[in-house]
Amino acid sequence: MKLNETVLQKLAEGSTSREGRQTLAVPDQGAGWTVVLTVDRHDDLSCAVWEMKLQRTVPAPAGASLDRWANRAAAQVTGLLERLKVYEIDAKRNEALLRSAAPTRRGEDVYYYEVLLRGTAQATARRFHGGVQKNKRKQAAFVLTHEQLAKFAADIAAD
Repeated sequence: MKLNETVLQKLAEGSTSREGRQTLAVPDQGAGWTVVLTVDRHDDLSCAVWEMKLQRTVPAPAGASLDRWANRAAAQVTGLLERLKVYEIDAKRNEALLRSAAPTRRGEDVYYYEVLLRGTAQATARRFHGGVQKNKRKQAAFVLTHEQLAKFAADIAAD
C-alpha cells in the first residue's frame, strides 16, 4: 500500500464528525514514514489541519540530500491553495524552509503555508496568518479534503 492510501484508510476509519484538537498517527512500514496529524476538526470528507509532521522510519535512500528533498517537494506539492517554493536552505542547521510562493491576501492580511524540513528525515507543515503588524504571525488551521491531505503527505515523502 502507498503512503497516500494508508493515510486515506486511517482517515476513513475515524470518519465520524469530531471537533476539538486531536492527534492521529499514521505509521506506514512499507513506505518508511509515519505521518502525525494534529487536527481541530475531522469529518467524513475533510480535516481542519493544525499541523502535519512526517518522520522517516527507515534510512534515507542513497544519494538523498536536504537540497534535493527541498527542491523536489516544492515542485511536487500541488494540492494546496498556493504553490510552495524553497525559501531558505541552512546547511549549518541542516534545515530547509519552504513557503507559499504567493501568499493568499485578504485585505491587509496574508495567509501562507510553511514546511520545515530537518535533514532528510523529518518534515513539519503548518499554515500561518500574518496581519498589518510586522513580525506578528499566528498559526492557523487549514482545511483539506482527505484526498488532498493524503496527497500532500505523499508528495512531501516521495523520494
